Amino acid sequence: MSTEDDFASFVHGTGAQLYRAALLLTGDHHQAEDLTQATFAKVFVSWRRVRRADNPVAYTRTILMNTFLSSKRLRRSSELTIDVGPDDVPVPGIDPDARLDLLDALAALRPDDRLVLVARYWEDRSVAETAHLLGISETAVRTRARRALARIRPHFTDTVTEGTPS
Repeated sequence: MSTEDDFASFVHGTGAQLYRAALLLTGDHHQAEDLTQATFAKVFVSWRRVRRADNPVAYTRTILMNTFLSSKRLRRSSELTIDVGPDDVPVPGIDPDARLDLLDALAALRPDDRLVLVARYWEDRSVAETAHLLGISETAVRTRARRALARIRPHFTDTVTEGTPS
């Protein structure tokens, strides 16, 4: 199998998963697509090293998160995206309103807090892995996660209380 075919197979197998993480980070479909594409471009440039890694998917997720943080630090997010594409295809078993609430709640957080929540809970990374990825202490990861969760909980109080019997 050629290098290009190997990379294409990797993108095909991991693209949707990476896009979902990017969507949670950016809160916008177009920015998520751009972030995913930028990540795969970086992965392609160093594909030989990436595919030899112990876990190429984790390596790629790290690149995704670092690319996201870099874009926020550079303040290149002056682009205004407008959602004029076709309607999203609903995912079976997922409440679209809860999904939108989650995206709104994540968008209200600072990028570094959003990254901690996505890495810890969406990517299911341990505290130690998240700390290593972000270059901060494990205590800082726990503190940021706790504070960020406290800030987004009010976005979900209606959802929680609707299903609770009186």
